[in-house]
Amino acid sequence: MHTTTVDSLSTLTNEQNGRNAALLARTPHLGQRIESSVLPFTLDLSGGDLTAEQEVTLSALEKQSARTAIESLASLAKVNDIDHLGGGLELIPALLMTLAVTDYERSHFTIEHGHTSIGYFSTLATLGFLDRARVIDGFRRSLDIPGHVSWVPGGTELSSGRLGVMVPVGTGMALGLRGNHGAGSHVICHCGDAGWISGQALDGFNGAAVHRAPITFVMHRNGIQLSGSTRHIMNQDPRSIISSFGIRILEIRSLLERRALFAAYREAFTSAQNGRPTLIYPTGWGFQGDSPCTIEDFGRKYDVVEETRAFAAENKVPADTRIWIPGSLMSFRDVRAMLQCVFYVNDLPGGEAHHDGGMKGRDAQAVLSNRMLATTTDETARIEALRKQPARKVVTTARPAKGTPNLTLTDADIKDVALPGPEKPVSPRAGSEAAYVAVAKKYSKQLFVVSADLNPSTRLEKAVKLIPAEHHFEMSIEEQAATLLADGLAFSSRKPQVNVFSTFGAFLEGIAREGFEMWKYQRNLTGLNEGINVLMHFAHVGACTGRDHFSGWSLDWINLALGYLPYLRRFYAPSDARAAFLAVKDATSAYGGHIVAIPRDNLPVLTRGDGKTPLWNATDAWTAVTPFRQRDNARTAILTIGAPSYLAGEASEKASTRGVPVDVYVVNGFPIDEPFIADLTRKYKRIVTLEDGLIGTVEAGLRGFAAYVAGKVAGTTTELEHFGIVDPQIAPSDTFQEVWAHYGMTTEGIAERLMR
Repeated sequence: MHTTTVDSLSTLTNEQNGRNAALLARTPHLGQRIESSVLPFTLDLSGGDLTAEQEVTLSALEKQSARTAIESLASLAKVNDIDHLGGGLELIPALLMTLAVTDYERSHFTIEHGHTSIGYFSTLATLGFLDRARVIDGFRRSLDIPGHVSWVPGGTELSSGRLGVMVPVGTGMALGLRGNHGAGSHVICHCGDAGWISGQALDGFNGAAVHRAPITFVMHRNGIQLSGSTRHIMNQDPRSIISSFGIRILEIRSLLERRALFAAYREAFTSAQNGRPTLIYPTGWGFQGDSPCTIEDFGRKYDVVEETRAFAAENKVPADTRIWIPGSLMSFRDVRAMLQCVFYVNDLPGGEAHHDGGMKGRDAQAVLSNRMLATTTDETARIEALRKQPARKVVTTARPAKGTPNLTLTDADIKDVALPGPEKPVSPRAGSEAAYVAVAKKYSKQLFVVSADLNPSTRLEKAVKLIPAEHHFEMSIEEQAATLLADGLAFSSRKPQVNVFSTFGAFLEGIAREGFEMWKYQRNLTGLNEGINVLMHFAHVGACTGRDHFSGWSLDWINLALGYLPYLRRFYAPSDARAAFLAVKDATSAYGGHIVAIPRDNLPVLTRGDGKTPLWNATDAWTAVTPFRQRDNARTAILTIGAPSYLAGEASEKASTRGVPVDVYVVNGFPIDEPFIADLTRKYKRIVTLEDGLIGTVEAGLRGFAAYVAGKVAGTTTELEHFGIVDPQIAPSDTFQEVWAHYGMTTEGIAERLMR
């Protein structure tokens, strides 16, 4: 296959770098370290009940936060946009309590339903973490105050948006906190009543229960989803399903009853410390089997009797109509919108959902002047008293940058490591296994491993036996949640720590891919979405997996890894056992996201030209490219990656004996230094690529490593040819050698192409 492409990425990137710098320069709430002086309002889950004074303070803070949210949406309406104001207003009361019990060391929080972000940002502004004017005028129009929950000073480091994801991620964080801090570790996860049914959330609940995570889930059961009421979209009771995993269900009437909610927080915290995660579930009033409640009762309960009667009359609904009053109220304190939501979940005329809503076409001043936002004399006095007290100091620090030293191994640490020699073929897994064992021996308390019932096959078993039991989390075949749990572990410490998830490459290409997708929206405090400190171990990549056939082959692994390269420190594709050792040693040595992709079957240990000396030694530094064969006057070079690399060496030998000198370079991973690529085009007339993965079809175009090289040499006169998996529709179920032969990847086949 010959290719000709045009590459403008360098120009585009240089231009984008300038725009990125300008954007960061005008973003005030981002930086390497931000010290905030905020209102000194805290609560102690190990203390007593919520006092009357604390309840008044919370009420005052709720109202100020709600006003900020409404004003922000009014500002947004001026540019003809909306947002999830209803969910944001609903989040505020419980979130204020959560922020008051969060110390940002042992205790943290997350928000699963990230579309409620205006409530999140407004609450942080009320406490003093964010500039209120910035929230009002910058929400959904800035890098620091975006449309979904994202990390800012005083906020959650776990940026969210995709429903259900934060259940396993929050669980992972809680398990990591327990491993690092012990007693007192705790995560509160606010979640909606839609995302809980997603596969990743259900698996996350299961993981929390199985591993006794110190986490509390707070469900905002408002009864409204995007396109209809929860009753009409997914009429399932979360309690019976979630409790079946072993999660304790703690029922209260409402998240808006502060003393009851705080009592539930305290009880759930105690339960979490005893290894039993809890779901706080607000039942509301008037549900089936409960005492009857009417529209009139709702008005009295929230002191909006006149407004409620007027709204009912407007829609010709009798005030004595029986209803369900949700235990978490969408659009809380926005009276008309709140009434519309209550009518909506009860299928009454006048009901409207405010999942997607805002202030377009509404009188902001009228909304802000409603009685539920009016501050009492006592509330004003409490806020003034708080402001006179010494401020609470909270320091928010960015995650370490990619490449920051992590768990390093010195030559002395690995002096007793015996790597396989070239005497006989061996699985590259032997090398990665030895590296993980070396790391575990030196850093047993800083290594965390998430497994998917495959430790003997992925060769993590020996390392796992060397680390504390509370640092290993078996998730069976819940690969998707397992990757997300590993992601959560990465947020549990700023100190050197390695978080590994291992499974077959085929699974990471499919069901488990959400673990990578989450990286795309995990903005660091510096402003960069640069991935997180997780090592994803891809076992059995390529067709080098025995006779598993298409369901077990991992043919898209190179495309996947290159696609996520912006979020990785490095992607490793070792060609033999000794290279696999270096890959793991290097990946664990520095902070950042990593993919280590290991073939399964036995492969020759690559040697230098003498056929005896191994190409790599345990004490070598990892490099992205290793010269494998170098010959005088060579005008052709093979760039090979992964398992088929030994074929490239053999083909070079054959071609050279026939009078065609061919150099070979083994690509060990990415990124590759640009000078190396530039030098290739000066030295060689022709480049051949070789890989055990999909390289595209005539219809789909070039992909994989082949496409990478084609893009890099675009605009030059270099001739390109490629070997790889072309048509993925049919192949034999056989050993990897027979599969490769089916696609023309044999020593003789490559040599013949070189002779042309």
